[in-house]
Amino acid sequence: MNQDAYGSYHSTNLESQTARATPVELVLVLTDGLLEELARARGHIVGKRYEQKALSLDKCTQIINGLASSLDYDQGGEVVANLGRLYDYCAARLYRAGVEMDPAVIDEVVGLLTTIRAGWQGVQEKHG
Repeated sequence: MNQDAYGSYHSTNLESQTARATPVELVLVLTDGLLEELARARGHIVGKRYEQKALSLDKCTQIINGLASSLDYDQGGEVVANLGRLYDYCAARLYRAGVEMDPAVIDEVVGLLTTIRAGWQGVQEKHG
């Protein structure tokens, strides 16, 4: 499948998923997309593709900022505050990964976000 066809399919599939998604499902879709983009960013770092690395890390940071900005600090208490700090930490680490060209930093962020995703998955399963 060529890149244009894949991009078109992926965009249509994403629109379909988000149109009918609950807030938790939206977080899961965004997190899945973030994890996919982090894998690409890691590949760009390893392949020394500097421009693509920068674009990819910028996209990752935008997704993280979007996730952080959607948190309800008024209703979420300490859990939400901690999650916000964790998102900020991940964004800062991605900046460091880009500067140092270190795929291990990407791996660290992937580990953290995978754990966060599992927590959101648990919320979805509990509340359907």
